[in-house]
Amino acid sequence: MMTHQYNLSGLTCSGCVAKVKSELLKLPDIVSADVTQEKAVISMEKHIPLSRLQDAISTGGKYKISENASDASHHQMTQDGTKSWFQTYKPLLLIFAFITVISHLSSSGNGQNLMLWMNYFMAGFFLVFSFFKLLDLKGFAESYSMYDLLAKRVKAYGYVYPFIELTLGILFLTGFQPVATNIATIVVMGFSSIGVIKSVVDKKQIRCACLGAVFNLPMSTVTIIEDLLMVGMSALMLLHLL
Repeated sequence: MMTHQYNLSGLTCSGCVAKVKSELLKLPDIVSADVTQEKAVISMEKHIPLSRLQDAISTGGKYKISENASDASHHQMTQDGTKSWFQTYKPLLLIFAFITVISHLSSSGNGQNLMLWMNYFMAGFFLVFSFFKLLDLKGFAESYSMYDLLAKRVKAYGYVYPFIELTLGILFLTGFQPVATNIATIVVMGFSSIGVIKSVVDKKQIRCACLGAVFNLPMSTVTIIEDLLMVGMSALMLLHLL
C-alpha cells in the first residue's frame, strides 16, 4: 500500500469535501482518503495516475487535483526502487559518516571517552538534521504529518519539531542539564519512532522526513534504526549520569 498527498482547489464548503471524498473512494484501488478543502491524503493499493483521480472528482463538480511538491510522487518512488540500497541512502550515510568523524576528532583529546563521543554525536545529529528540516519548513511539516502520530492531529507540531531538534543539539553541544536533555531525547525520539514503525509495518510508500524535504528518502527500517539509535545512546548516557 502507498500513501500520497495532493493539493485540491475549487472546494468551497463541507459539501464539496464530502463529494470529492465520495468520488475518490469509488475508485477500486483507493483504501482511504482524508480530504479537506485544500488537500487530500490518499492511501491506495497501487499507484493511480493523476488524470484518473481528476476524472473521478470532476464528476462531482469543477474541482482540481494536483501533486503536492512535498510528496514523494510515483515517478520518484519508482526511480528510487531502481537504485541500489547504497545509492538510495547515500546522503544519509554520508551525513552519519561526517558526524561520526567530527565526533571522534572532538573527543580524541579526552582519552577516547565513549560517553563524550556519544554526546558530540548527538549534538551533531540534531544540529545537522534540524538544519535540513529548516531549509524547507513547510515541506517538512507536510511530509512529517503523513506518518507522525502527533503531527497528523496537530499540524503545528510539524513546524515546531525542527526547533526541538535544534534545541536538543545546542543542549548536547553545551552540556547544559545533561540529565534533562537525555530524558527529553528519549521521549521525543521514542515517540517519533512509533509513527515510523507503524508506517513501515503497514508498508506505506511515503517519504521519510528525517532530512526534511531536501532529499527523497523512502521510509524504511533504516529510519527506525536511526530513531532508536538516538534513544539507545541517550539511555546509555542517562544511566552513566545517574
